[in-house]
Amino acid sequence: MHELSLIASLFEILEAQKAEKGFTKITAIKLRCGVFSGVVPECLEAAFEVYKKDTFASEAKLILEVVPVKFRCRRCQQIETAYDLPFFCPVCQSKDVEILDGTELTLVSFEAEI
Repeated sequence: MHELSLIASLFEILEAQKAEKGFTKITAIKLRCGVFSGVVPECLEAAFEVYKKDTFASEAKLILEVVPVKFRCRRCQQIETAYDLPFFCPVCQSKDVEILDGTELTLVSFEAEI
């Protein structure tokens, strides 16, 4: 489960922010997770719940925004979104597409208390 290592990396970022900004606890964390990121949202949430225990984020809520894949057809330039494979253009049926969004896992924001 690589989601646990992703959460560990997230906590490294949050620790650095804690040291820099001087807050004492985190109450909410918002992540943006593309459906084509290779991350299983349920596993990420479970890893977060396990990892946060006995930390400065022990009471934090994880807000996960799941983002569909956004792609452009290279043949007709149509832009579409999808939540699952295969990606193909509904206008011209081409499978020659360029992925524009939906592959990321991004820390959007967090709420903290001093």
